[in-house]
Amino acid sequence: MIGLARLAGPIACLGLVLLLLARTRRDRLAGLGFAALGAAMLAAALAPSHWVEAVVGGIGGLAAGAALAALFRRWPWLVPLLALACIPARVGALGHQLLVPLYVVVAGAAVLLAWQLAHGDVRARELRRAAWPLAVYLAWVGLSMAWTQDANEGATEILAFYLPFTVLALSVARLQWSRGWLWAFYGELVAMGLVFSVVGFYQYETRNVFENPKVIYSNAYAAFFRVNSVFWDPSIYGRFLVVAMVPSIVLVAASRSLKLAWGATLVLVVTWFGLLISFSQSSFAGLVVAVIGVAAVAWRWKALFAVVLAAAVLAGVAVAQPAVRRSIQHHTSAGLNSASSGRYSLVANGIRIALAHPVRGVGVGGFKHAYARRVTRLHGKKNLSTAASHDTPVTVAAETGFVGLALFAWLLVGIGRDAWAGRHRIVSLSAGLGLAAILVHSLFYNDFFEDPTTWLLVGFVALAVPAALPLRQAVAPFEEEREAVPV
Repeated sequence: MIGLARLAGPIACLGLVLLLLARTRRDRLAGLGFAALGAAMLAAALAPSHWVEAVVGGIGGLAAGAALAALFRRWPWLVPLLALACIPARVGALGHQLLVPLYVVVAGAAVLLAWQLAHGDVRARELRRAAWPLAVYLAWVGLSMAWTQDANEGATEILAFYLPFTVLALSVARLQWSRGWLWAFYGELVAMGLVFSVVGFYQYETRNVFENPKVIYSNAYAAFFRVNSVFWDPSIYGRFLVVAMVPSIVLVAASRSLKLAWGATLVLVVTWFGLLISFSQSSFAGLVVAVIGVAAVAWRWKALFAVVLAAAVLAGVAVAQPAVRRSIQHHTSAGLNSASSGRYSLVANGIRIALAHPVRGVGVGGFKHAYARRVTRLHGKKNLSTAASHDTPVTVAAETGFVGLALFAWLLVGIGRDAWAGRHRIVSLSAGLGLAAILVHSLFYNDFFEDPTTWLLVGFVALAVPAALPLRQAVAPFEEEREAVPV
């Protein structure tokens, strides 16, 4: 069924391109249709021997999605609220921890979008400046299915991540602005962060980690104990806590309410301790970037001192680690690889793969197989988990070439400009810095596009840039809207 997957990928991505860029309702409905057709073909290609289960599951998912669509039509803001609640719920399938409950929510959002377009909704290009770069990037990803070295993995990437999460971002960007619902979303995010932290405290106290055998094994021999709370991996847990902390950090810096600032500070303290016991260095790096971003916006040039101080602290902590110190002293690639838990070798070989295929890359999902061919000790092994990339830009360059890397950079620039130009400054800044933290985290753990939180935040960045607002209009940092007062 590899041939079917190579055909279905471009069809599905063509549908997403139409959905993102088309201006007429007819073309956007056609885009939804192509995306649905491509998704069905990809599912058939991935489960050729289990087609009965796939059909039954698909019908059940569509029925649940239709029921949710009726609910979303009455309360559209339930889309991001339910999507956020489903983020920890993952099911092992197709070699990934897939977000099956979230896919049902996205199916409901897609049905609602189709209903709105069919009944006269003329809104278009809801993702603002991100629409064009994302559409072109998705088109390139779809085309790369024609030459990918692993069509099965590429089909999984498109079906499980790009297709549903693009619809999710669009659904969030199409919401009507509501301060009440935004506070509800913030409250849910904070509550989830606190609950997950409490679960982490329990795991740390009892020395009992859920589910992941790899973490259990590493904890048995490591000098410290890592927790994963309700997530599969401690780094994913840490990344979620960082995203949950960012809005509170912004509120502490921007809010004029002393009670709100103290409440947000208390939340930050508890969540920070939850993050601490994850021992996720990449998550702390993302948090540092978010804090520096808030400081730069709030205090301008004075934030330079915070940058210098943070860099000095991080450098001191890194050099203080015996493994890192020995690696620096000896300047050996083997030492650096050991100090970085194997990431140095993965990144170095990923760069070599990109240089060997500079234009089109090895195709979406092809990193593991290309890495296996380059590293002889992995060649021929069925389990290529140790060849999984840990750096998103390197993965993008290796799989889609420098063309894909340029499109990825264009996408980041577009999102960044929208975050800066957002009329609703606190929301756009929180979402933008949350994305910056995820991007920094993805330099060490990958999973930028595979994280649904990324796409939720992309939607919120676009939501904070109303269509009626001229895109070139500048907004002062933390400027709040004021009601007219009679004089």
